[in-house]
Amino acid sequence: MRPSPVPAAAGVYGWHFKQTPHPNLDAGRLLYVGIAPRYMANRTSTQNLRKRVRYHYRGNAAGSTLRLTLGCLLGLVLRRVGSGKRMTFGMAGEATLTQWMADNARVCWIEQSEPWDLESRLISQLDLPLNLDQNRHHAFHSRL
Repeated sequence: MRPSPVPAAAGVYGWHFKQTPHPNLDAGRLLYVGIAPRYMANRTSTQNLRKRVRYHYRGNAAGSTLRLTLGCLLGLVLRRVGSGKRMTFGMAGEATLTQWMADNARVCWIEQSEPWDLESRLISQLDLPLNLDQNRHHAFHSRL
């Protein structure tokens, strides 16, 4: 694996894109924020910024709301995985999305020991059209 500039620490990360995934969204501006780890009252999460950002870049739609949202906006078709309820874009669709993200996605981050507090404030105070959780008030939410 190549070295990553993203720290293996708790924090908040934000995504913006050189090319917009939808004509009603502006390129180059912050469109999504996430956290690592998420708040877990009953156990300790092993997630950190590096793992979470890497998963958004290389994972699949079943484990990444960002990938799910981007893929749908880009017109990729969701498929059920196995007999469960998990949905992905299939191997070809996920590869297409990974390449699109490699070409267009940019990520920034800030280390924060309890990122869930900051995430809630950011979603409520910023214009973040690709966030689903805690963001029903956003005008773009109904499209997603």
